[in-house]
Amino acid sequence: MPLPTGPQTPSLLQTLALVTQPIGFLERCAQRYGDTFTTRVLGWQSPPVVFFGDPTAIAQIFTAPAGRFELGKVTHVFRPLTGDQSLIMLDGDRHQRQRQLLMPSLHGDRMRTYGQLICDITRQVIGDWTLHQPFSIRASMSEISLQVILRVVFGMTPGVRYQQLKQLLHTLLESVTSSLYSSQFFFPFLQQNLGAWSPWGAFLQQQQHIDALVYAEIQERRSHVDPAQEDVLTLLLSARDEDGQGMTDQELRDQLMTLLLLGHETTASSLSWAFYWVHEQRSVLKQLREELEPLGQEPDPDRLAQLPYLTAVCKESLRIYPIALISQPRKVKEPVQIGDNTFDPGTILIPCIYLAHRRAQTYPNPEQFRPERFLHQKFSPAEFLPFGGGARSCIGAAFSLYEMKLVLATVLTCYDLTASHQGTVTPERHGITFVPSKQFRLSAIARHSRVSRVNAGV
Repeated sequence: MPLPTGPQTPSLLQTLALVTQPIGFLERCAQRYGDTFTTRVLGWQSPPVVFFGDPTAIAQIFTAPAGRFELGKVTHVFRPLTGDQSLIMLDGDRHQRQRQLLMPSLHGDRMRTYGQLICDITRQVIGDWTLHQPFSIRASMSEISLQVILRVVFGMTPGVRYQQLKQLLHTLLESVTSSLYSSQFFFPFLQQNLGAWSPWGAFLQQQQHIDALVYAEIQERRSHVDPAQEDVLTLLLSARDEDGQGMTDQELRDQLMTLLLLGHETTASSLSWAFYWVHEQRSVLKQLREELEPLGQEPDPDRLAQLPYLTAVCKESLRIYPIALISQPRKVKEPVQIGDNTFDPGTILIPCIYLAHRRAQTYPNPEQFRPERFLHQKFSPAEFLPFGGGARSCIGAAFSLYEMKLVLATVLTCYDLTASHQGTVTPERHGITFVPSKQFRLSAIARHSRVSRVNAGV
């Protein structure tokens, strides 16, 4: 059976278009070919890559028998960053084992033990803001997100190793957001180690320095286990599979780097958009403040996380500009029927989050920011899928939404913010995510005297 229609330009041109202008590429294809279209976007000799925006088809992909697809082999671009044992690189039983070991530390009661620390980190970072001066909210959200990962996930406390790792990770994460730098992960022929002066050689050297610090932390924590600690690394050190086996040092390192690389800039970008939309539509800010006001100056994190309008604001922000444009690609292993099409082995199937979230049949007036959508309707996992879906959904989804709500609420409790941008704010590429363009700036005014004293250095 023939594949769905799609662009006929050479595969290299399609690949470059997707890498450099992914939103524009996807929107043009959807406008011309509809909900489902075939591309060639994986380099010189790309296999067919089929994108899906229809929730019915997406649901079929998410619920198809696991044996029909290979998943880890499609994420090769992340391998140099996350390592071979990363959850996103594995298939079958190995993937299921790692997922079961990781899951408890990022959900339920365990996740809620991190709430106060997230709020404290947020107050500490925003306490450095200069009042009445325009600033980039993304930079602050990136700093909060990185500190949350180092403190909550790695379980590190400020000190020499903490500062060294923080600086190295900041440099790496900022580099990865550059289109020129990140292109070497998409094109293997660019991965030439010609010494520290070459792009790939510099990356490998940087990675070695990061690994040395991460492995040192793992070794120290193995030799001095503190049962009172409740960070993710401590929980993973004690986690055991059904055979009584724990994670090796490499498995721990790879999972920590995966949580860092896929959870840092994504959360920071989503928060940046939340602040943009809240201050773009004053009625949304007014309703959000009315919900927050009764909780006082330092609200309980659990009460914040349960607020319905705060939750709706965060979900609508994730809908309109999701954390990632696509869910994890699936490589067909055995013939599979999705909708009216049967796909042969070797074909890559991609549930497209961005297109599903912009589908007018599901979300009337999809370009408009309307949090009430999530107050009046419950969307299926194939209609609202900011963290992917099926067996390969993001393992940190619950934690990311939880962090997002706490950070947004904490900032709005401490400050009145005023947007100060000229012209239209557009999505700007920042690594694997999109952020409000540089015109978007905010100015802060303290809402109570305690914050004013912090800003004044008292």
